[in-house]
Formats: sequence, structure tokens, C-alpha cells
Amino acid sequence: YYDGAAEAGGLSAPRRSSGSALPEGISAKKKTPFGMEVEDFILHEMTEALVRSADYAARRNAVAEWNARHAVLKKGIALTPVKFGISFTLTHLNQAGALVHVYQDGSVQVNHGGTEMGQGLYQKVAQVATHAFGLPMAAVKITATDTGKVPNSSATAASSGSDLNGMAVKAACDEIRGRIAAHLAATRQTDPAQVRFAGGRVFAGGDEMSFAEAAQHAYQARVSLSATGFYRTPKLSWDRIAGRGRPFLYFAYGAAVSEVVLDTLTGENRILRTDILHDAGTSLNPALDIGQIEGGFVQGAGWLTMEELVWDAKGRLSTHAPSTYKIPAVGDRPQVFNVALWDGANREETIHRSKAVGEPPFMLGISVLMALSDAVAACGPGYPALDAPATPERLLRAIDRVQA
Repeated sequence: YYDGAAEAGGLSAPRRSSGSALPEGISAKKKTPFGMEVEDFILHEMTEALVRSADYAARRNAVAEWNARHAVLKKGIALTPVKFGISFTLTHLNQAGALVHVYQDGSVQVNHGGTEMGQGLYQKVAQVATHAFGLPMAAVKITATDTGKVPNSSATAASSGSDLNGMAVKAACDEIRGRIAAHLAATRQTDPAQVRFAGGRVFAGGDEMSFAEAAQHAYQARVSLSATGFYRTPKLSWDRIAGRGRPFLYFAYGAAVSEVVLDTLTGENRILRTDILHDAGTSLNPALDIGQIEGGFVQGAGWLTMEELVWDAKGRLSTHAPSTYKIPAVGDRPQVFNVALWDGANREETIHRSKAVGEPPFMLGISVLMALSDAVAACGPGYPALDAPATPERLLRAIDRVQA
């Protein structure tokens, strides 16, 4: 985690003198073009922290000195922020269901409507169940998504998989845990709120037992150990026709500093270093989230620098297969890659106050495009006007423009 407050002096919010006023017609409240008030804006603090941790000012001076000494290899550096809304803009998709079973041996089976595609969704949702029951990961099994168990599931998209399905699973687990707690409290003269689930054990009054024993007691008392859970994202109000309202529950934020080197004779380039500070709220799994940030960034950098679509004279797509379409590989990642998570909880009541991590880091790849534009600008007095994707051919044309 990155804890900005741990630095000497801490983080200071942007200040305005008490006697100053905003220009006429400008509201003090931050609103999006579609009228949604932004209540959780933290990019000022994040960018200030990243500027310090990435040593941005000194490195920009070093880049300028390098470019003054070298005619062929030019360097560029750029810092770009991201503010990314989280929720489906088609409001009815913001719902999820789950089915949870607890067995007498203390094992838990979970099914939900999310699709695992390598992003770690199943791991995160399993962690939600283990947290609810105080169990180790080995006790929870996630079964494959099946509309015979959880019907009418929404697509696993819009970076909402953990938000939606995690909350649905939590609702089902809380229901079962509440039933077990109520039964144990009634038989041990205590309050259900005082029954604790932790470390694979259950504590009720003066008694302690394994979770399996607690499940057996509930089963023998004919207490249901199966529950469905449902979650619908709150606070959404979106008029698709007018383009007004609140389509997102919250925003995920991030910032990246990328430094590149450009061969002005060939257009070839490399990402020398990238520093990322990203907002994942209270992360459900920091290791997974950092992996998603790294992968999303590299994918975004590839989108903006090499993934060129080409059509032939008859309008047919020529770049239709891996043999004709270039995507980033492991060698295209930054040579120095620093990723940190912003230390702060989501102000909205998401699953354990986390934030979605999937698509937002993809947009941090913009820092590579801007760094290449900065390198091109060092070649002459003109404006780079660098289009994406910044392929070697487009970079050479941009160099010609600034030199002309």
C-alpha cells in the first residue's frame, strides 16, 4: 500500500485564500458533463503524492538535459490522471444473485452469476465468504456459474464483477450466519450479536466450538443452512435519452508517470519506467489488484502505440489475426515498473469498501502516448499532433512535422 500520510509533512489539500472567490458562473461543486456531482474526488492528493514518489520534477529536468545532448535518441516523460466511473450505464444490469450452502462438515459451497476469466473474481468472492464465516480458504468452494442455480445474471463487465457478486454472496452468507447465531444464542442464553465467527471457530456465550459443530447443531435444530443473496447497486438514476443523471455509484482514480525513449531514425521506442498510484479503495486482495493494474496498463499502452487497424481497398479488415495484428508482449512492459495502491476506503458502501479494478488502469496507458508526444516535441519547434496508435510510422511522420 502507498500511505501518503506516512511521508514527512503528510498530504495537504489544495488551499484557497479565505478572501478569494470562484469566477462567476463556476460552481464550487464538481459535476460531470452529464450532471452527476462528484463527491469523492481525490486526484489532487493522489497526483501530488505520485509526483513526489516518482521524483517527477527531477526526472523531467534530467530528460531535458538528455535531449539537449542527444540528437538521435530522444526521451519523453508524462504524468496522466484517470477518473473512471463504475457501474453499468444500462441501469437494470446493476444487479446480481448468489446461492450459498453450508454443510455439516463445515464446508461452504458458493455459486454466483460472475464469470471467471483470469481476473481473480472467484478468489475475491471466496474471500468474502471466508470473511463472513471466519473460515480458511480451503473450506469454501466456488462452483461454475450456472443459470440453473443463479438465474438472470448480468454480464461480467464494466469492472463490476466483484462489486455485484461479492455483495450478493455477502448477503447470502450473512443470512445463514444470522440463523446459526440466533440458534446458538437461544440455546446458550446470550445475544445473537455476541456470537462470533473467527479462525474456523464459533464463540457463543461461554461455549466455543468448531464451525462444523455449529453447523451440525443448526442442522439438528432444523435451521436452514442454505440461502440466496441479491444485490442491486443503490443511488443510480440515469436518463439515457437526455444523457443526465447518476449512472455511476462511484469513481475509481489513478495516475501514472511514464518515461520513454524514442529512436528518431526508425520510430522504434521503449518504455523505460512507469510509476502508478491507483485507487482500489480498501482492496479485497492487493496482490490480485496490483496484477490487474499491471496488466491493464500494458494492454492500454499497446492499444495506444501498436494496435493499428488496417482495411484494404475493398473495406476488408486486414489486421484480423495474430499474424497481422500486433499486441503488446512481455518485452513491451516498462523496464522499471512501480505500482502502489492508494491507502483509502471507498466512501460508498461497496463490498468491504473496495473499488473495482479492471478497466480503470487500462486508461493509465495514456501516459505512454503522452510521453512519446513529449519525446517527439524535443525534435523540433512544431506541435507533435501525434495520433494513436503511435506506431513507428506515425512517430516518424510526427517528427517530420515538428522539424518542418
